[in-house]
Amino acid sequence: MKGELFSSEHMVQPAVTPGMTIENSKCVRYTVNGEMLARQGAMISYRGNLQFERKGQGVGGMLKRAVTGEGLPLMAVRGQGEAWFAHEAQNCFIVDVEPGDEFTVNGRNVLCFDATLSYRIATVKGAGITGGGLFNSVFTGHGKLGLVCEGNPLVIPVSPQYPVYVDTDAIVGWTAGLQTSLHRSQSIGSMLRGGSGEAVQLLLQGEGYVVVRPSEATPQKAGQH
Repeated sequence: MKGELFSSEHMVQPAVTPGMTIENSKCVRYTVNGEMLARQGAMISYRGNLQFERKGQGVGGMLKRAVTGEGLPLMAVRGQGEAWFAHEAQNCFIVDVEPGDEFTVNGRNVLCFDATLSYRIATVKGAGITGGGLFNSVFTGHGKLGLVCEGNPLVIPVSPQYPVYVDTDAIVGWTAGLQTSLHRSQSIGSMLRGGSGEAVQLLLQGEGYVVVRPSEATPQKAGQH
């Protein structure tokens, strides 16, 4: 076969690195030798001897997901082979989590991760009554975390002198050492008159980084995650 479709730009090359790598801007490749985890439904192709199994989160995790809609339905991928993961053609990125790190991320932005990472659902102070949800996913340990984002994310430094305010529908995640609280940027009178549509944000204070996507989730879109 000939043509641009079969050029080296699109052709998958043999894996040279075990574990997680970026295949292209919209897709992550994972060379599996043992076990890894991914969001349910994110696998788009695989080859080799791999098994896919729905992974439960325990009673507490299932309850939080049912109440908030912000849980992270996972599947375990086991065996030897290669798998490709993507989600709605969103841009893909890899975060290296090292011992002592803690990365809090919205469940809708998680694509896949190493089994060596620990994962829990944690309460996000100040976000319970807004679109961002009450619970986010917290990753610790040592390994790689694959994320998806609509567009190219912004990574904004946060310092004690310069706190950052983020729309809760646009936030992707943040590093350890940041404190969150709810910030209301409009008066009640302004809100009753229609306001600007940007009444409440998540305020992040301390020392670290916050990751923001260049779009806001519409109610229909948010309901799909």
